[in-house]
Formats: sequence, structure tokens, C-alpha cells
Amino acid sequence: MKQFEETSKYLERILGYIHSDNISDADKELMTKETVHHFDNYVSPGWLKYRKSVSTNAALLEWTDHDSSVVDLYGEDFIDCLGGFGIYTCGHRNEYIVDTVKAQLGHQALHSQELLDPLRGYLAKAVSEITPGDLQYCFFTNGGAEANEMALKLARIATGGRWFVSTVNAFHGKSMGAVSMGGKSTYRTPYTPMVQQVVHVEYGNAEDAKKAIRNLIAVGEKVAAFIVEPVQGEAGIIIPPEGYLKEIRAICDEYGVALICDEIQTGMGRTGHMFRCEGEGIVPDILTFGKAFGGGIMPITGLICRPHMWTQELVDNPWLLGSPTFGGNPVCCSAALATIKYMIDHDIPGECAKKGAIIKEGLDKLKEKYPDLIDDVRGIGLMLAVEFKTSEIGYEVAKGMFARKVITAGTLVNAKCVRFEPAAVITEDQIAKVIERMDASLADTRAAMK
Repeated sequence: MKQFEETSKYLERILGYIHSDNISDADKELMTKETVHHFDNYVSPGWLKYRKSVSTNAALLEWTDHDSSVVDLYGEDFIDCLGGFGIYTCGHRNEYIVDTVKAQLGHQALHSQELLDPLRGYLAKAVSEITPGDLQYCFFTNGGAEANEMALKLARIATGGRWFVSTVNAFHGKSMGAVSMGGKSTYRTPYTPMVQQVVHVEYGNAEDAKKAIRNLIAVGEKVAAFIVEPVQGEAGIIIPPEGYLKEIRAICDEYGVALICDEIQTGMGRTGHMFRCEGEGIVPDILTFGKAFGGGIMPITGLICRPHMWTQELVDNPWLLGSPTFGGNPVCCSAALATIKYMIDHDIPGECAKKGAIIKEGLDKLKEKYPDLIDDVRGIGLMLAVEFKTSEIGYEVAKGMFARKVITAGTLVNAKCVRFEPAAVITEDQIAKVIERMDASLADTRAAMK
């Protein structure tokens, strides 16, 4: 194709970088310059301001990773305490999972869409075994928002209801249905009107949820589902009062409403249980999962539901719920299968609980040392947060951490609350360095604020 010859030459150089183990300094400099230009002109110019690696430093390109570290193009090693917002529970480029994916690529990547693909069946069975109660039927998707979209559709099909109840400050993704369930105006306002039959109630207040459901029923409306995060992530790692989810489960049972637990971030060991709803002693009607489910290697998400949710209408028309082209493809299923085995064999939930307790102890001590800067330290397992007095303080601390080669991130599109979600393979030596570097960053921030 003659008209694309220049593009072909350009891509030959780029593919050369991918295949190279030794990129020259001149090429590294060129890559950095080109990447900034390309983001500004072909991706999103706002991204350059949003990412502190660009806005507060010379542009840094991530190029490789391992264990609990991200490595830039020049070989600088960063301790990753963001963990891709929960993706890397098993670590970066976990060798066991990578080897499984490579083996699967050796004979098949995607599926024909017509013959039966065995890995999807094996994975569905495994998921039914690691989730609580009688959760049984699986539907695999590609991203977290898509999994929640399918959960909302399933709830409507199964219950015949049309209304949804969600919580203030909730985050369930950014596709249209998912953002309609979201509980923060920043994400919702640009897209209104959205799915209209949605009511938001106070998170952690079961009586508020009961009142909303009861009032809808009183005026002749039918509620399909209550959707909730067992721990609110994007809201700032908010843990509900003890017994809240049990109360919600009882309310849903009383009024014939499906309970959807969004465990996309809390699931797969992150909070010290394979799924957080286990820790609360409940079984939802639909549970969504994602992020760490693909082992930090492949993107795969999905839902699992109780048998009564898979109605005859879905049996008669299996494609009614959805038919994502890449959902449950063999190479992604291979990653998820390896991830589940790795998590079981290495007790990843237990590691999250143990490492999380060590990090929280260190953060609590910093709160005592810097009460003028830190308002709160909270979280469970390796889903932790530090809330600062102001967003400006949080931003300065996060910036100082980044300068000291520790990656963190804010929540709610600001830095007042900074989250810590490192991999379960983070070492105690790395944890000590994180606390030490945060101490130094806090000291610098205190001095700068005087």
C-alpha cells in the first residue's frame, strides 16, 4: 500500500524498540520527546497535566516492570504503591502467570466464536469455587465498567425491576450505565441525563437504603438492584460500619431486590479475603470482579451470579445479556486461571492482610508525627489511604514521594486522600523504604507550608 509507506517505515523503528533489549541513549531521548508530543497531539493534551510524572518532573516513560516495581526508560526503579489501582496484586509480570500466557499463545490466542472454548468453562468452574455461597453462573467481559453494565442488565432481566439504588460517592466505572450508578458529580454532570431510574443513598446507612426502596415500591415502582462496593475505593477507601452489608442483604431479601457487590477492586485477595463480601458474611446475588483477576498480565473481568438470577429467558437466548467479541477469550482466561492458582498456592489474601497491617502501622505512626498534615489513616489489607488536611498538602506529599521514586495516587480526582495499593509481593524492606520516604516528604511539605 504505497500511500502508507512512510507509516510502515515509522512503525519499523517503533517495533525495533519493542524487540530491542538495549535502546541507545539517543533513541531514549527521541522516544521521550516523541511521546510527549504524541500525547499532546494524538492522545489527550490534558493527560500531560494530569500525570505528575510529566507535570512536576521531566517526562518519564515507563518501559519495564517486575515484582513490586515500575522501571522507567533509563532504568530508574520506582516502588509501586499504586498498583495500577489494584491490578498488580500478584506483582508486575508475575513469572508463573506470564509463562502460562506464553504457553497459551503457543497454540491459540482468541476463539472462533463458534466452537466451544474449554478455558472459559474451566475458569467459570474455578470462579464458582473461590466465591462464597451458591454463586454459580459466570459471564466474562473485558473491563470493570463492562462487567457492571452486564450486572445491571442481568438484574433487570432477572427481577423485572427497572429502578436501581446506588450510594453517594460510589464508583462503578465510566460507561453510561456504570457512571449513572456513580455517586460523584464530577463524573456524572457532563453526561446528564443518563439512566434515569437511579436513586442514590448515603453509603454505610442501611436505613437510608431501606427507605429509598420502600418509598419506590410504595409509589408503584419495582426496584431491580442495590449496587454497592464492600469498600468504596475511589471515594477514598471508605469502610462501612460493621454489619452494614448484612443489613443491606436482609433489606434486599425483604423487598425482592437483587444485591450487586462490585468487587472489581476489593476482590481477588486485596482486602485479606479472596472477596470482601466473605469478610462481611454475605452472599450477593451478583458479584462483579476484575482488576487483579487477570494477574496484572491480561485484561479480563466479569460477573458471577446465583442460579435463580439466570432465568429461563437467558437459557432460551444465551446472547441476550451480551456477546462481547473478546470476552472470555482463551489467552485472557489462561491468565486468570494461573492467577487463581497462584493466589491459592501463595495465600495472596493472607499476604495482603499481613503486609497491609505493616504498612498501616507505619502510616499510623506518621499520622502521630504529623498531626498538622494528616487527618486520617484507614483501610483494610492492601487497600489503604491517607487523608490529608487539604488537597494541596496531599499533592505536595505525593509529589515528594514520586521524586523519591515511590508511586502513589489520589482519589476523587484530587490529592486530599492518597491511596496505597501495592502488590502482595512487596517486601518488608520495600515497605520500610516507603514509610521512610514518606516521612521525608512529609517533613519537606511541613517546612514548605510554614
